[in-house]
Amino acid sequence: MRRFVFLTPLALSLIIGTFAVWGLLNDRNPSEIPSALINRSVPNFDLLPLPGLNSPGISKKDLLNLDKVSIVNFFASWCLPCRAEHRSFIKLSKNDEIELIGINYKDINKDALDWLTELGNPYTYIGNDFSGRTGIDWGITGVPETFIVNKNGEVVHRFSGPLVGERFEEFKELLILELR
Repeated sequence: MRRFVFLTPLALSLIIGTFAVWGLLNDRNPSEIPSALINRSVPNFDLLPLPGLNSPGISKKDLLNLDKVSIVNFFASWCLPCRAEHRSFIKLSKNDEIELIGINYKDINKDALDWLTELGNPYTYIGNDFSGRTGIDWGITGVPETFIVNKNGEVVHRFSGPLVGERFEEFKELLILELR
């Protein structure tokens, strides 16, 4: 009986320690987490515009009426990776075949406005998700996060993290395939 009392905590410690080490060493990438929205209609949302810009807000109804492939990008002025990918969206905004939709995620209006004034505004529509509710409904894990939405309003691709370098090239290839 004494042996059992001694070995039980030791066995439990070994089991817990094994899981802790596995969790720390396991190379998990949040961008590889599959989205539950893939091949489904975009979730319901209705966002007011960012005050101070001439860009309108955006809703699910608006997005469904666009009849274009859309890129939905969750961004924030406090997000350094968002700044890194912003030039890519400036370039994409010149393509008339797509609609670029920005969702200002949990940001102070003035900060977002200053950020877009400084870096340029690539978005046709900007919705203001101050509460973060729309981000939750879209299943984002952080910012930046970008979705490609087909002409039918279905999410076809999700990218978590900044779209720069090779990731931007991969994104462009998938976007080109969707435009065909």
